[in-house]
Amino acid sequence: MTILLTGATGYIGSAVLDALLADGHDVLAVVRSEGSAERVASRGATPLIGDVTDVAWFARVLADTDGAIHVAAPDADAAAFNDAVVDAAVQAYAGTAKRFVLTSGVWEYGDGDAIADDGPLAPPALVAWRVPIEERLLASGIDAVIVAPGIVYGHGKGLLNLVTDAPVTPSGELVLLGDGEQYWSFVHVDDLARLYVVALANADAAGRVIASDGAPQRVRVIAEAAAAASGASGVVAEGAEATRDRLGAAFADALLLDQATDGAKARSLGWVPQRASVLDEVVPANA
Repeated sequence: MTILLTGATGYIGSAVLDALLADGHDVLAVVRSEGSAERVASRGATPLIGDVTDVAWFARVLADTDGAIHVAAPDADAAAFNDAVVDAAVQAYAGTAKRFVLTSGVWEYGDGDAIADDGPLAPPALVAWRVPIEERLLASGIDAVIVAPGIVYGHGKGLLNLVTDAPVTPSGELVLLGDGEQYWSFVHVDDLARLYVVALANADAAGRVIASDGAPQRVRVIAEAAAAASGASGVVAEGAEATRDRLGAAFADALLLDQATDGAKARSLGWVPQRASVLDEVVPANA
């Protein structure tokens, strides 16, 4: 199958590219520059330079593929960017059995200690724009799946670094995000990449699918493990308003969400994460 992939040079997208190629797919990677084209070609994909927000052009490109995964994220105007991509996907895939996989995120569910894949949404301001676009996609009639990753980590990248590489007080303590009592649900980037392949190919996949390793952790526990591994003297809480001042209100409000989910729907599709706990990344086995 020829699968179109956006974002193939990014953190998540590059892992998805590797997973698609390992599964035997031909990958058409839409990129924005010659340099990006060279990078994806060197990994085994066929590059195509273009602008996915050009709806007419992108719809023609999609029409010649067997399915698509949209992972790309712009630096600005994300709502308009994703709106255009969904417009093209609906136009190209209407009346076909071709599957379109869109990327979302667990934050759109808001606070919850047992978040369900098809449960209610309560997004903070930072990601509220996602919901109407996703609802339009799901109502369009095309074969669509929305992958909602938890906090993605692995290979030294991702938002986990906001905890492990947090500012240090003069007394040597790592500064928490708020009081650190909030739970985060995690997924390793390589496990996430394999879920995209499952979401693309499994006929039973539908609607929203949360990517979670099933082992939520409190931010404080992660920070304490990081402090112990680095020799820091401990951790210290900061007020929610201080976190909002430090990182910006919208971003901080998302980071302060208390979220636990087991990713049951993904497991029902046959996906089994190989990385059991984010703490293995914070404290390597040979530490």
